[in-house]
Amino acid sequence: MSSSLNNYLFTSESVTEGHPDKMCDQISDSILDAVLMQDPHGRVAVETATKTGMILVFGELTTTAHVDFQKIIRGVVQKIGYTSSDIGFDYKTCSVQSAIEEQSPEIAAATVEKEDTGAGDQGMMFGFACNETSELMPLASILSHKLAFQLAKIRKEDPTLGLRPDGKTQVTIEYENGKPLRAHTIVISSQHSENLTQAELHKILKEKVIDVVAKDWIDENTAYHLNPTGSFIIGGPQGDAGLTGRKIIVDTYGGYARHGGGAFSGKDPSKVDRSGAYMGRYIAKNIVASGLAEKCEVQISYAIGVAEPISVFVDTFGTGKISDEKISKIIPKVFGLKPKEIIENLNLKQPIYQETASYGHFGREHFPWEKLDKLESLQKFL
Repeated sequence: MSSSLNNYLFTSESVTEGHPDKMCDQISDSILDAVLMQDPHGRVAVETATKTGMILVFGELTTTAHVDFQKIIRGVVQKIGYTSSDIGFDYKTCSVQSAIEEQSPEIAAATVEKEDTGAGDQGMMFGFACNETSELMPLASILSHKLAFQLAKIRKEDPTLGLRPDGKTQVTIEYENGKPLRAHTIVISSQHSENLTQAELHKILKEKVIDVVAKDWIDENTAYHLNPTGSFIIGGPQGDAGLTGRKIIVDTYGGYARHGGGAFSGKDPSKVDRSGAYMGRYIAKNIVASGLAEKCEVQISYAIGVAEPISVFVDTFGTGKISDEKISKIIPKVFGLKPKEIIENLNLKQPIYQETASYGHFGREHFPWEKLDKLESLQKFL
């Protein structure tokens, strides 16, 4: 976000775990986790597609692990809450199909594990952090995720509310002098049962979701659009097709920062689309937390089969305490940027990925790329 803007509105969105695209992301990442639990060196590139009554997983898998696709996939759908044909999708009776092949030997040759393990593909990745929230994330993005998470939480805790798994949230933040001032508009659309009136739904969304999550940012002028089209009974895969990797802006920074060339879910960490983006976030967050900048975006680029990054680019949007050029030269001295170094430093071969596949990959402290362990090393350059 350009530092030349002072007073403006900015909007980000999120979706619940029952959104069909996010359902696919979770299935793809659950397969990745199942592989990594048995075979930390497994290679996974799995996509998922869904529509009414069916799920298709397809892609490449090279591993010694035995993966029970039926059990894993149905378990994910059950956990999300699609448990009956009455709500449009049933984990017990849906059709589950797979079209999985081995990883291309040409790609595999580029990522044979050694000290100079090459990147699993070409590409550029971005990482970002800013100091406008405690999570060092853009406010609209983090609020959208928290609203979506709370919506799912109350649905699971109290089935009598009549909420169903599919849902979307959106937050518009008003900025004054470049700083977040207030929530200008909040939009929530929640799938619900036929018996729930719109008045009852609006009351639930306002009192049990918005007032719980966003109370510090709303005021008497905040606008609300709650299920603005009216009833939302048909949802999930019955209402819309789902596909892995189709919510990449939800996954990252809500459009506040740039996104690289690829999606994350269903890819093992040898794919720099994923591990490089996590590294970018790790670097940017440590730079902001160390005081080198108030806002920082990092780009890293790779060539397939080559270990060292081709380029490292930094933009602090005029907030850096030292020059962006100097920060870009500091980064390789403080952070190991080869794929093998990234995987080892961030401990990326553990089965942690299904949880990343809803409510954003960034801004949640327990993920390893959120750790702040380079502050002292960076502060030496101030």
